[in-house]
Amino acid sequence: MMDIETLRFIWWVLLGVLLIGFAVTDGFDFGASMLLPLVAKNETERRIVLNAIGPFWEGNQVWIILGAGAIFAAWPFVYAVAFSGFYLLMLLLLLTMGISRPVSFKYRSKLPNHFWRRFWDQIVFIGGFFPALIFGILVGNVLTGVPFYFDENLRIFYSGSFWDLFRPFTLWCGLTSIAMLVMHGGLYLAIKTEPPIRERAIVWSRWAAVILILFFAIGGFWVAQGLTGYELGSPIDHAGFSNPLHKQVLPKVGAWLHNYTLYPLSMLAPALGFIGALGALLTANFGNSRFAFFCSSLSVMGVIATVGVSMFPFILPSSTNLASSLLVWDASSSRLTLLFMLVAVAIFLPIILLYTSWVYHALRGKVSRHTIDQDEHSAY
Repeated sequence: MMDIETLRFIWWVLLGVLLIGFAVTDGFDFGASMLLPLVAKNETERRIVLNAIGPFWEGNQVWIILGAGAIFAAWPFVYAVAFSGFYLLMLLLLLTMGISRPVSFKYRSKLPNHFWRRFWDQIVFIGGFFPALIFGILVGNVLTGVPFYFDENLRIFYSGSFWDLFRPFTLWCGLTSIAMLVMHGGLYLAIKTEPPIRERAIVWSRWAAVILILFFAIGGFWVAQGLTGYELGSPIDHAGFSNPLHKQVLPKVGAWLHNYTLYPLSMLAPALGFIGALGALLTANFGNSRFAFFCSSLSVMGVIATVGVSMFPFILPSSTNLASSLLVWDASSSRLTLLFMLVAVAIFLPIILLYTSWVYHALRGKVSRHTIDQDEHSAY
């Protein structure tokens, strides 16, 4: 039987896997949505772009549902703080990603009216742009610390305001997220479409890759030289009861780089972010752009893994009461809950992966102008 220390670490890894799965899959259709007004110049081309992502976007959002469910069940303290402190930002995310975006895909083709379709095209763009921005801002806030604290009865109090979420570093993370997903979405369109959409998508993905490399590097320098991170100032029992108040936490500029000294192999995460983006930039036009898309996926994986590796063992640090910061070792559910959930994941996650792989295989191939012209009543 696995002990709770091992289970906590496994669930920390699984949370990262689910977030990476969401960013890699739903990320490309966010990016393609943002590129819609830039790569499609007429009605047929817009329909090509929408039909390229149309069969997949809904299924891709399963990953964020799994991620939210994992946080709820495995990390209840994290869920309680994040979904209350970020309430208005989550509401904006729900309005754009969860409501207006699905409606835009479903309603656009209902009327042939020009104004009607241009209106929903703008909603498609908004449904890609704002989630990409918001997720980046959320990551930036996690890195800078969230203003919350627990009282002696472990009741949560959030002391920040909505506008506190929008600081220079958090906005920088939002822009980095946009560049990353535009790169990813552009390469997906390069695979799924034909010229001239393909050429336009490649140009934009290359520019986005350059911006991602620059922004990721500047963000790393910012974390090293100007951002206050957090480190443990006292020993902690990795197998102890979940109580965030039984520790000492110290603020320190550059603290988020400490793990790279302790665990040199963790340098693979930021290296993957840079190398993947560079590979996507250099190979975007090679063959069918599949290798470039693979490189882009590695870059997305590396960028997200960098955040997790840098913060470990912190999951959600507190900027108001440092001792209230939530760690892998003191914010989890019970051992029995983590074990039962792990068994469920071991059964159902392979099924989800197999089904998703089958869907992508069955719907492989390019969306061509001929296909769109032949089907006036396609879903998109």
